[in-house]
Amino acid sequence: MEQLKVAMVAPPWFELPPTAYGGIESMCADLTDELTRRGVQVTLIGVGRNRTRASFIAVSPAAQPERMGQAMPEVTHAAALPDLLDRLDVDVVHDHSLAGPLLARGRDVPTVVTAHGPVTGEMGRYYRDLGDSVHLVALSEAQRIAAPSLHWAGMVHNGVRVEDFPFCARKEDFVLFPGRATPEKGIPAAITAAREAGVRLLIAAKCREPAELEYFRDVVEPMLSDGVEWLGEVNRARKLSLLSAARCLLFPIRWAEPFGIVMAEALACGTPVVALRRGSVPEVIVHGETGFVCDSPAELISGLRDVESLSPQRCRSDARDRFDVDLMASRYESLYRSIAGRAGMGVRQLSKQAVTTTNGNGYTLAVPTAN
Repeated sequence: MEQLKVAMVAPPWFELPPTAYGGIESMCADLTDELTRRGVQVTLIGVGRNRTRASFIAVSPAAQPERMGQAMPEVTHAAALPDLLDRLDVDVVHDHSLAGPLLARGRDVPTVVTAHGPVTGEMGRYYRDLGDSVHLVALSEAQRIAAPSLHWAGMVHNGVRVEDFPFCARKEDFVLFPGRATPEKGIPAAITAAREAGVRLLIAAKCREPAELEYFRDVVEPMLSDGVEWLGEVNRARKLSLLSAARCLLFPIRWAEPFGIVMAEALACGTPVVALRRGSVPEVIVHGETGFVCDSPAELISGLRDVESLSPQRCRSDARDRFDVDLMASRYESLYRSIAGRAGMGVRQLSKQAVTTTNGNGYTLAVPTAN
């Protein structure tokens, strides 16, 4: 099979892999490394230093986490792409940035875009206006169903490198809330549920942007008390230690998050998840086996009390079977080859007739058949 060549465009905020917060960047780094291991020639386009296995082009010499959410880093990052990509011989561009896909129209090489954020409201209009200039990939069936009219090329769950996550069968007496200090993450619901269930809660949340600091000061800090400990943002090593030791991960999400990768990370550590039924939660958690999917904040309380009945070994095996990084990379590689073949990029000779294949994990892809 002819070698596949991919340009992987990371967002402009963090180096890859990130040392602390950065779910998109963690996914992008893992995908880059696993594709490279599989023999795909990947050129990573990002910022700062490179700690992946791929060839690397730095758009900016340093990461810009303090400017996350500002327009100019995104715009300047995107503006650099055409010249950089013109110098590369690739079959597919996989763009994880926000502004970069705007330049896909008219590009000879097809562009794959993973929808890391919401697909309704303004973001939904953005993806809709991109039309068929990009091949959009959903992170969950819930996300794809939320906007069925978008130009979806497929669905691929995010993956984690399970072997890199410490497994712990004997849990400590605390539950963990990870995330960000923002309303949609549900910190007040987590505090209330933990207090009512009589369990100790540790909150490891990113809190550095002005809106996050204001939310912490006005909403979260007044709720802190004995039994509720604010850790703030933690580095990766500390995060893995907490994930593996926690009695469970508490995930009272208040929006339809496309794929909460921290849930897969918890399962990889053998840690069950207690979560509200939002977005991808029912796709990730097997209710009554790897956690509890709750329909109301009140149900979180009983879920927190019952998690000791769940098997850490079952959680770990489920993560390995459904969310390991090699599955994610295999699915993206199949998608790249299908799209590049249809675009006539010469990765392999394909006919126009397509067959639909579904694997045991529910991933569906229309793959053109070989001549």
